[in-house]
Amino acid sequence: MLALITFFLVVVVSLIVTRVATFVLTLTGMSRETARFQARSALSGVGFTTSEAEQVVTHPIRRRVVMFLMLLGSAGIVTAIVALSISFLSQEAGTGPRLLILLIGSIVLLLAIRSQKLDRMMTRLFGFLINRYTDLDVLDYAGLLHLADGHAVLEVALHDDAWLCGAPLGELQLMAEGVVVLGVVHPDGAYTGTPRATSRLRPGDTAVVYGVHDAIVALRRRHVGPEGDQGHREAVRAHEDRQA
Repeated sequence: MLALITFFLVVVVSLIVTRVATFVLTLTGMSRETARFQARSALSGVGFTTSEAEQVVTHPIRRRVVMFLMLLGSAGIVTAIVALSISFLSQEAGTGPRLLILLIGSIVLLLAIRSQKLDRMMTRLFGFLINRYTDLDVLDYAGLLHLADGHAVLEVALHDDAWLCGAPLGELQLMAEGVVVLGVVHPDGAYTGTPRATSRLRPGDTAVVYGVHDAIVALRRRHVGPEGDQGHREAVRAHEDRQA
């Protein structure tokens, strides 16, 4: 029974550490989903080969968090497997009661993981502790940008006949669609942040855009010409309807 309790303690500690790591990674500017995936990947040692991993290892705070998760995961997974094995190999009690305890404990942990109320409570607690006892100079960019309710930050790669190309940004009136160009990545790798109204996008550029996800997706597919202008007018009306 002690081995089974040890197993559950290891799992609970791992879940708490993963929640804390997800919160810290979110504070460094990562989206919540990406932060959660990277934290779980680092702890388990599985799947940490995505393109987002480069954003993690090049950031000092993120790198420290991931290194800690890797070290903890190496010890925690082995401990959990050994404890579970010992529990079922032990002759102290029958297999049936242990399976029942394992099933009930797993259900309780699953409900705790899926609880939105518990998640909010833990987030507030972690935020208080980090602000109180650390000097992390980070911001929750996902929260500041309100990446919820269908909003997102996406990249729009510009082709030769993209509707965004050619005219100054001010004339395109993207704000009327509820879309904002945060920056532009040029073909040579140079980056222009907060482009001006007189700035022009060129084929080969990649615009970093904030707004409603569906509106940005439609903007990606919009071509220069009468149909593109009609798409802009429809997007403006859709944005007005959302605000109304």
